[in-house]
Amino acid sequence: MAVIELRGVQRRYQVGDIVVRALRGVDLDVESGEFVAIMGPSGSGKSTLMNTLGCLDRPTEGRYLLDGLDTSEAGPDEAADIRNAKIGFVFQGFNLLARTSALENVELPLFYDRSGSGADAAARARAALEEVGLGDRLDHKPNQLSGGQQQRVAIARAMVNDPAFILADEPTGNLDTEMTLEVMSLFQDLNERGKTIVMVTHEPEVAAYTKRVITMRDGAVVSDAPVTERRRAAADLVDWKRRHAALAAEVAS
Repeated sequence: MAVIELRGVQRRYQVGDIVVRALRGVDLDVESGEFVAIMGPSGSGKSTLMNTLGCLDRPTEGRYLLDGLDTSEAGPDEAADIRNAKIGFVFQGFNLLARTSALENVELPLFYDRSGSGADAAARARAALEEVGLGDRLDHKPNQLSGGQQQRVAIARAMVNDPAFILADEPTGNLDTEMTLEVMSLFQDLNERGKTIVMVTHEPEVAAYTKRVITMRDGAVVSDAPVTERRRAAADLVDWKRRHAALAAEVAS
């Protein structure tokens, strides 16, 4: 089943006397259970495509069906409800509330749920944090967590409403190598458990952990191909730690 269906999606902006064509008739399907990377240089349209997929922007022309729901004509309130119910966002900067515990940060989307399904928010938030390996960090505030742990809280927050898909914008951009591998290992694990993930990244080495890479240029999809030599982040993390420990031992001696 297609979670995402874009048909002839165009997005034009008026900048003074100039019309900027950010998206030029994009057709795209993402099936349930896929793990997709969107790549492209600055100005390629990947950020506009991400905003469209996240119902943060509306196409000038074309249709966007999300989990079977046509979002193309959604007004601001309807778009907000769709975002909260259907999309889990993960950002480069984590976007956590600094004075709020991990548990309370993860509960936040449930407070905006107008469907009535947000009952027992604390239990659902706790379950999401346990799923990302932070069941023992429920009361920790962001400044008591590492960067990788903060991103895990953000991923738990993205999952707490059981969205149709997770939309991640450069989720490893602020992380070092070890934390990047931890986060990508988590994404791979969640994907293997059935989560659909769409990730925007400019790093080919990060895209190598996904299953499919879509490349944008000049507002259009110029390539769409499976990852044929997919890397396993958990194995790479073990190898990185082994090499790091060997180097530290060599320096110490």
